[in-house]
Amino acid sequence: MSEISYREIEAKSALNRVHGMPFDWSLNPYVGCVHACRFCYSRAYNARFRERDVGPGFDRSIEIRANFVERFWSEVRRHPEGSLAIGTATDPYQPIEAKYRLTRGCLEALVRYPMPTTIVTKGTLIVRDIDVLQALDERTDLTVYFSVPCVDDNVWRKAEPGAPSPRQRLRALKMLREAGLDAAVLCAPLLPGISDSQESIDRAARAASEAGATAFRHRPLKIDSEIRDYYFDFLATDFPVLVPLHTALYGGSKLPTREYQRELDRRVAMVRSRYSFRERPPRRVHQDPADVQQLQLAI
Repeated sequence: MSEISYREIEAKSALNRVHGMPFDWSLNPYVGCVHACRFCYSRAYNARFRERDVGPGFDRSIEIRANFVERFWSEVRRHPEGSLAIGTATDPYQPIEAKYRLTRGCLEALVRYPMPTTIVTKGTLIVRDIDVLQALDERTDLTVYFSVPCVDDNVWRKAEPGAPSPRQRLRALKMLREAGLDAAVLCAPLLPGISDSQESIDRAARAASEAGATAFRHRPLKIDSEIRDYYFDFLATDFPVLVPLHTALYGGSKLPTREYQRELDRRVAMVRSRYSFRERPPRRVHQDPADVQQLQLAI
């Protein structure tokens, strides 16, 4: 893989309004991601809205929104309604976060102005922020999802070459659970013929359960038109025998056939039933004592 370049840019805003999703706002301090996952749907976003290459333009050229924390503070103090997802278009805990601490800065702002928050990551650096995650968890509902499509090292090296190993991610999950945090596994995307077998899903579910994951969710692979050629080039190089299978399942669509999706749901449900995943129920938000005092004065 080629060398990674980094460039600081100015963010015009931090919070991004989202429609038609299970969250209302998204937050992405970085543009591009060195984890270089071959299947990443965010590559399509990079092409569609930023007119950039879906290959090295996404995973070898990273933009750092240097003023992001300042922007976020100015926006979140206005108390936007709804829930927040961090890491929808780029991993908030890729290695450059160790230097810039943009994700941590946003979490510190959320402790002061809490919103129900979900974080999606493959980055083990998240364990650095256990203290601020615990502080946020005291104020609102917080869930961390670790993306672990499978636990096969051979698949990981080919499909997610820049990401920490699946076992490292699960160790990080275990540390968060031991700290009392809600941490789950997103077994996604499941790649046809690569990581979607019952055996592969079972190995991932067992490892997730042993690490203490509170939930085990999945999604099928989505192939947007912008990344179709890029993904099929990956298949032709690393899994050439599976090109016909993907062609049959997807045709010209970005999602596989409904029959395949139903079978995948059945397969995952069967595996999930074998293991223990105890979802933590939503908890009542703990109010700041100062806020309580203000409320008493108002009454």
